[in-house]
Amino acid sequence: MALLAELKAIRFSKLITMNGPAIRDAVVVIDGDRVRSVGREIPPNATVIDLRSYTGLPGLIDVHVHMSYYWDRRPGTTPWQERPAATSVFLAQENARRTLESGVTTARSLHANDGADFAIRELINVAAMPGPRLFVAGAGLFREPPSPTRPPDPDRAMRAALQQIGAGADWVKLFGSTGSGADVTGVQTFTYEEMKAAVDVAHRLGKRVAIHSYGPSGAHDAVRAGADSVEHAVDLDDDTLSEMVRRKTFYVPTVDHNRYYAEHASEFQYSADDVRRLKEFLKRNLETLRRAIRAGVWIAMGSDAVFTMFGENTRELRWFVDAGMTPEETLATATTNAAALLGMGGKLGVIASGAFADLVAVEGDPLANIDAVISRVRWVMKGGTVVVDWRTRH
Repeated sequence: MALLAELKAIRFSKLITMNGPAIRDAVVVIDGDRVRSVGREIPPNATVIDLRSYTGLPGLIDVHVHMSYYWDRRPGTTPWQERPAATSVFLAQENARRTLESGVTTARSLHANDGADFAIRELINVAAMPGPRLFVAGAGLFREPPSPTRPPDPDRAMRAALQQIGAGADWVKLFGSTGSGADVTGVQTFTYEEMKAAVDVAHRLGKRVAIHSYGPSGAHDAVRAGADSVEHAVDLDDDTLSEMVRRKTFYVPTVDHNRYYAEHASEFQYSADDVRRLKEFLKRNLETLRRAIRAGVWIAMGSDAVFTMFGENTRELRWFVDAGMTPEETLATATTNAAALLGMGGKLGVIASGAFADLVAVEGDPLANIDAVISRVRWVMKGGTVVVDWRTRH
C-alpha cells in the first residue's frame, strides 16, 4: 500500500462511477494505482486535485484498435505502406498518446505484424511509452475462402492459434471473412470447424477469441463456434442475435470506421463507388446495431481506429445513441461491458474500491449529452498517474 502522504483525493462536481447512482460533490481517494474509496471525505495529508468544474467517470475502454498503424500524411506516402516493425513501434507513440487524450485508458489491439503490438504493450507496461494499457492479439489469423484446392483444415487453425498464444497474445483474432477499408464484401473465409478448433484451444489455455466478419454467415458460425466477440458484422438474422444473447457473445459493431474511410477517401485513394459502398455498409451496420440493441445483445465500443483516426476513438458512441441507446447504456459499452469482455470486470470500467485508478474528467454531463465524452475530455488519469491535463485549454 502507498504511504498516507502519497494518497490523492480527487474532487468532482459529479461522479459517474458505473457502479451505482451518480454522486454529487464526490471525492475519489487514490492509493498508488488503485481506488481506495469513493465518497465525500478527504483524508489528512492527501494531495487534493480539484476538478469540481467537471464530471468524473471511469477511464474508457476501446476494444478494437490497430495501435501499430501509423501515418503522418507526408507527401508521396500512403497509409498502407509497409514499414519495419521497429519503425511502426516507434511511430505508434503518437497513436497511443492520442488514444489517451480521447479518454481511453485501456484498449484491445486486434492485429499487427511481426510482433509490433507485443512490443508496444511492453513499452507501455514499463512506462517507456505513454499509452493505454493494451490487450493484444498479435497477428490475426488469415485464410483464403475454402475451395477444392483449399479444403478446411481445423488442425492448421488450431496450430495457428497456438502459435500466437505462444508468442504472447492476450487474445486470438481470426479474420472470418473478407472486408477491410473500402472492401465491404464479407465473404466467409474460416469454416465453422476451423473457427471452433481455434476457439476451443484458446479457451483451454485461458485466452479469448475475437472473430472479424463483415458478413452474416461468418458471424453466425463465429457465434456457434464460441467466439467471445464478433467484430463489424451486418445483416445478422434473428437466430444469430438470439444465440448471441444466450451465449453472451459480445457484438463490436465498429460503425464509425466506415465514416472515417469515406471522409478520408482521397487520402486512401478510394473511388466514388468505394465511398458509395462504404456509406451503404454503414447504414446496414447501424441497422444491425439497432436490432442487436432491441434483442438484448451485449455490445462493447470498438472504434477500429487506424492511422489518423486515433483521437477520434469515442466518436463510435454517437452512433450508439443514434441507434437507440440511452447515454448511460452507451457509457456502459465503453466501461462495464468492455471490461467484462476483457475479463476485467470490477477492475476496469468502474470507479470503486480496489479498481484501477483510471479516471476521466469531462466538461458537461454525459448522462444528458454523450458529446461531453466525445469532444470535451479535459483531464485523464491512468493507474493513479495524470496523463492528460487540458484544463487550461478551451
